[in-house]
Amino acid sequence: MSDDRADLIRESFRRQARACADLGSPFTARVCTLAAERLTGDSRVGATVLGWPGNPDGTGDALALRLAGTLHALVRSGQDPALSAVYPPQAVDDDTLWAAIEAAMRRDEAFMLERLKSAPQTNEVRRSSALLPGFLTIAALTGKPLILSEVGASAGLNLQWDRYSYQLGDFRWGQASAVELAPRWEGPLPPQAPIEITERGGCDLNPLDPASEDDRLRLFSYIWADQQDRLDRTAAALEMATESGLKVEKADAIDWLGNRLTTPRPGMTHVIYHTIAWQYLPPALKAEGEALIAEAGARTTLDAPLVRLQLEADGKPEGAAILLTLWPTGETREIGRADFHGRWVKWVGWGI
Repeated sequence: MSDDRADLIRESFRRQARACADLGSPFTARVCTLAAERLTGDSRVGATVLGWPGNPDGTGDALALRLAGTLHALVRSGQDPALSAVYPPQAVDDDTLWAAIEAAMRRDEAFMLERLKSAPQTNEVRRSSALLPGFLTIAALTGKPLILSEVGASAGLNLQWDRYSYQLGDFRWGQASAVELAPRWEGPLPPQAPIEITERGGCDLNPLDPASEDDRLRLFSYIWADQQDRLDRTAAALEMATESGLKVEKADAIDWLGNRLTTPRPGMTHVIYHTIAWQYLPPALKAEGEALIAEAGARTTLDAPLVRLQLEADGKPEGAAILLTLWPTGETREIGRADFHGRWVKWVGWGI
């Protein structure tokens, strides 16, 4: 590995550490910082990380999160008790923590090298806190039953957003649920409108089965080890998805969207949506997807509107943008912003 390449990768770990700290995970921030400062190429795992050929950043291969998730998988699977002994809720100093991580990199080399090949995969349930007001706005604007099409749906936990209960400021929505979402809310209340869902579908290149222990381990491993509330919430959502038989299709996003968009939906509002997923598509596929959706929008009629609801990073410093596009007009508005993990929502609305 070259020193320049290793320095670039170390800096990406420092950036991820700052992001983890901002998102309320001081432990994962410590792991990323220690790796940036102390990782060497003396082990095969260390050499693989420091010589990583792709884009190590969070918007690329998310290398720091691959390493953090791999270590957490060792802990959650119970296959490395020595590493578990230094993970939350235990509290140890940096030297003790890093010594345990270095030992794991040698002891669990084969597992770690294989796991590092996989991109992080999360299914943050609290992002539904940003989706619900969007769907209420869509229902109020179109007054029609909804067809749901989620891109990058993972295990489908945000495909069942209507099965959760919400407290959005003074606004309460939903029946009693094992998953209750109460983000810090700023802005006007969302519109009140009846919602009817007649069909829901989702796709992912690597869909996870909510009933599979291996797939659950994968999801849990990428949730930060010191955020027990996220782990508990995800476990409850997985149980609900298992009970409902919810399944996500294994498919390329563009091929899947192409099929979904060619199916007539008379009298229905078709909603394409995605949360912190579009950014991970290669640029060429993103461009193809944008064109595909725009072409479908151009064919849309008032009897069967097409809507796109997004929660995606836009390069601005405060969270992610909640964007809503309605066809046949094709108008797009930023209707709010939200934390990447759904801890807060700053709502603007469509102005209805």
